Amino acid sequence: MILVSVGTEQFPFNRLMQWMELLIQQELLDEEIVVQYGTCTFLPSGTTVYRLLKEDSFRALVERARVVIAHCGEGTVLLLDELEQPFILVPRSVRYQEHVDDHQVELALALKQMGVPIAWSPGDLVRFLGAPFKTSISDVTDSSAQSLCRSLHSHFPEP
Repeated sequence: MILVSVGTEQFPFNRLMQWMELLIQQELLDEEIVVQYGTCTFLPSGTTVYRLLKEDSFRALVERARVVIAHCGEGTVLLLDELEQPFILVPRSVRYQEHVDDHQVELALALKQMGVPIAWSPGDLVRFLGAPFKTSISDVTDSSAQSLCRSLHSHFPEP
């Protein structure tokens, strides 16, 4: 089973829902898909959907999932890291009116350097879904964290 979660943000994340629909239509996914859709106004066909999930229900679905596809929200990232299931993150972007700023893009760039699978396109989802792997952000060394900060600063210099 694949669990897709977009959190509870006030902005729809229809882009991820449309990516999932595309993968379903192209018959690239052949398993149960459960979607926590929040405020999305587009839902992928043939999926089991929940607007919201209580934390215990969400945890149970994560533990049952072969892989989790989730937005790159800080709380979601920390919970997925704690539960030790394979996951793929998709950052929300202000460009698509999915959030008020690009902090999820910034976090995704940092996490990508730590080996966390980040999907920037439907093709990335296909690649990561073909061979999901567990990753952890808790194993970061001080030198890795400093390198990450320097990299982020070069991408997003202070005004």
